[in-house]
Amino acid sequence: MTHIFKQNEMYFVLDVESGAVHMVDELAANAINAVEKFGKNARDMLAVAFDYSDEEIGEILAEIEELRARGELFTPEQPEVLAGESGEIKAMCLHVAHDCNLRCSYCFAETGEYHGGRALMSPEVGKAALDFLVAHSGKRKHLEVDFFGGEPLMNFGVVKELVAYGRKLEQEHNKLFRFTLTTNGVAVDDEFIEFANKELYNVVISIDGRKEVHDKLRVTPNGKGSFDLIFPKVKKLAFARQERGLDYYVRGTFTRNNLDFSKDVEFLANEGFEQISLEPVVLEPGDPLSIRVEDLTQVFKEYDRLVGMLYSRRKTGQWFNFFHFMLDLENGPCLAKRMTGCGAGSEYCAVSPQGDIYPCHQFVGKPEWKMGSVITGEYDRAMQKCFRECTVASKPACRECWAKYYCSGGCAANAQNLNGDIHKPYELACAMEKKRLECAIALYALERQDREEEAAAASGPAHS
Repeated sequence: MTHIFKQNEMYFVLDVESGAVHMVDELAANAINAVEKFGKNARDMLAVAFDYSDEEIGEILAEIEELRARGELFTPEQPEVLAGESGEIKAMCLHVAHDCNLRCSYCFAETGEYHGGRALMSPEVGKAALDFLVAHSGKRKHLEVDFFGGEPLMNFGVVKELVAYGRKLEQEHNKLFRFTLTTNGVAVDDEFIEFANKELYNVVISIDGRKEVHDKLRVTPNGKGSFDLIFPKVKKLAFARQERGLDYYVRGTFTRNNLDFSKDVEFLANEGFEQISLEPVVLEPGDPLSIRVEDLTQVFKEYDRLVGMLYSRRKTGQWFNFFHFMLDLENGPCLAKRMTGCGAGSEYCAVSPQGDIYPCHQFVGKPEWKMGSVITGEYDRAMQKCFRECTVASKPACRECWAKYYCSGGCAANAQNLNGDIHKPYELACAMEKKRLECAIALYALERQDREEEAAAASGPAHS
């Protein structure tokens, strides 16, 4: 299977199964399409449909066959591969706070309550969760734990205690924890920044971009915008990590209110942030903030604008990274990871303040998706098996999709929430994911071409 598309006035061909990407001219794009659709009759089709000479057609068909022989075009479908050993868990989302100091309009967690009352995780529950993760991690050495909410800094004391406990478990069980934390920035202070820079592998900081955009939906309990409250703290935290080469993301959400969201990315880049993510909101179709099918044309234009922005700024030394355009075509994830994605419900789980286990943070609080308890040790292996086998190979809509090895079948929670089935991807999200991938592939290819040209120029002419 191939995917042929035009981006930035250039043609690109993705060989889906091998992952090879080719920058081609219009003739080659048409010829590859003809060979895939018409096989041996491709030459006749090209001669009839296009004004190409016999010599041009012959040359390009020969080049296509050479790429096929090298395994870079029309590669056969890969066999299904599942990630990890059955039953192993490598990552956990700890809901240390089902409470929040903001009241964001689009919050999927009901402003932190998760379909229940407000609650904070106790040290005992948190320690039981880390014990559960170690016990179910098998031979894996590297484990990941994300402190989440609500707002996890409303329970900062427990966060610190659990990190200390995790360091103790590392020594006892020959494990290594990567702790991360997601915060809205309200409670960030010097103590947290010092702690984060010492103990946290990554920090995700929520901010939607421009002040007028952020303040419209991310408000305090008294209804006031939170931008002025958090922005100085967000910059101090992000820049402290940036200066030390530590990972972070400023992560926003765009809605129907700001379909010109590339301006929010631009604002954040102009403020000096180098790691930026802006996600489309996922809400019921009737919600006034939800992205609709008729909005896709504008959304796609914004992604196109972001490609040009990143490409031009990076060339002039104004580097920043946009999360959805991160793509490594040479050293990317293994096939198993490409087929199974984030591992929700199989290699990854979420734990509520009461110790209940769910497939991921978006399932928390929904009784039908409870998998067990870190307190009692119960764990629903049948549900874990169901999620483990929910791969691109098991989803009819994904199996024939060119993007399957990059989105890995999409978000299971979104599929369940909007289609009632973890095996039925959310179509609107699929459309945006495909566009982002085209942009990412084009950006990657353009920058690689620049690097190769620079290297060739630096080497100078060959000497006899």
